[in-house]
Amino acid sequence: MTPQHDVLVVGAGPAGSAAAYWLAQHGHDVVMIEKKAFPREKTCGDGLTPRAVKQIHDMGLGDSLAKYHRYEGLRATAHGRELELQWPTHPIYPQHGYVVRRSELDTMVAYNAVKAGATLLEGHEANAPILERGFVRGAHVTAKDGSNKEITARYVVVADGANSRFGRALGTFRTKEWPYGTAIRTYWETPRHADPWIESALDVKDRNGNPLPGYGWIFPVGDGTVNIGVGLLSTFRDFKTVNTTHLLNEYAHMIADRWEIDPNSPTCKATSGRIPMGGSVGPKSGPTYLVVGDAAGSVNPFNGEGIDYAYETARIAAEVLHQAISANDPAALQRYQSMLDDEYGQYFKVARLFARIIGRPAIMRELSRVGMHSRTLMEWVLRIMANLLRPDEIGPAEAAYKAAAAIVRLAPNA
Repeated sequence: MTPQHDVLVVGAGPAGSAAAYWLAQHGHDVVMIEKKAFPREKTCGDGLTPRAVKQIHDMGLGDSLAKYHRYEGLRATAHGRELELQWPTHPIYPQHGYVVRRSELDTMVAYNAVKAGATLLEGHEANAPILERGFVRGAHVTAKDGSNKEITARYVVVADGANSRFGRALGTFRTKEWPYGTAIRTYWETPRHADPWIESALDVKDRNGNPLPGYGWIFPVGDGTVNIGVGLLSTFRDFKTVNTTHLLNEYAHMIADRWEIDPNSPTCKATSGRIPMGGSVGPKSGPTYLVVGDAAGSVNPFNGEGIDYAYETARIAAEVLHQAISANDPAALQRYQSMLDDEYGQYFKVARLFARIIGRPAIMRELSRVGMHSRTLMEWVLRIMANLLRPDEIGPAEAAYKAAAAIVRLAPNA
């Protein structure tokens, strides 16, 4: 089979578009297929942390990003207290984030890949992989006009999101013992839409003051609205019985007066989704394909962040594929898994263990109670949970993380 392209990217979300951008920058012939048309929505808090901001700047989109709402850090709330925590200083990452609606952000990054030289086919759905003697050589695709065709390539990047049908067709699976999350969100109008802090509620309560599972978030969008949502980890004992719509509704009423919203009048219907975490999906590579972003479960269990790891895993994958294409050496793809392990393996392992611990409401309440009485402790926690540990020095946060990592090494299945 003579391939039409160097690389086929299945999915043009954050991971797919970033992979296509970096491959196109290297001069390779890359085509992205996206089953929807831009702009399109996705269940997400819309917040970009310093890690994500760096990746977007590196893709040449710093000026485009600057027109959106910039925020300075995290306001943590719990037990009647609140702490405003500035993003920590770091030698690599900026000390600020942005809030950008995913419909706008994903469009911007996808078209940036096109500008770099990638081809984007919107309204094209990958139905099944094309296999040649056991090697993936492309995809059987249904185009937006309903016609069927084959798109072939030397290599394939699987980037079709958390439910990755294409990945499952290649044999990927989630390690079911590891945690995953569920999230639901929508938007409300408020005069506080340009608040300089994103907010996280460590204790969610109903209208009668009774504790509820999970955590809440409020991300000011800067366009007259805020993104409000709740998340819940599968490590919570009664996870499968929780009505997340009810949870979001109660949280909206909990914060209504302070955030000046009408809890009964969101601007649109809430959307929800399930999210594999902590690198729980694999295998992440095959002889001619690599799996990136949410399709590989590349979400931080500490805080539910996924978009920064989508950009980062895509960039790593693009570098591996560049080496494979340039040297005509498919064996280069075998390095991808070890590179991910070096970058995220120990960190995700610590985060998965943390997710198990906070799945117990009594423990979570006690941890948050202690934390909210110590700004210093919460600053350490923010640095660890946002994966902003400094490589150039060992401060209290780095020391605490190292101690946790040493303990986790004794738990091989965490």
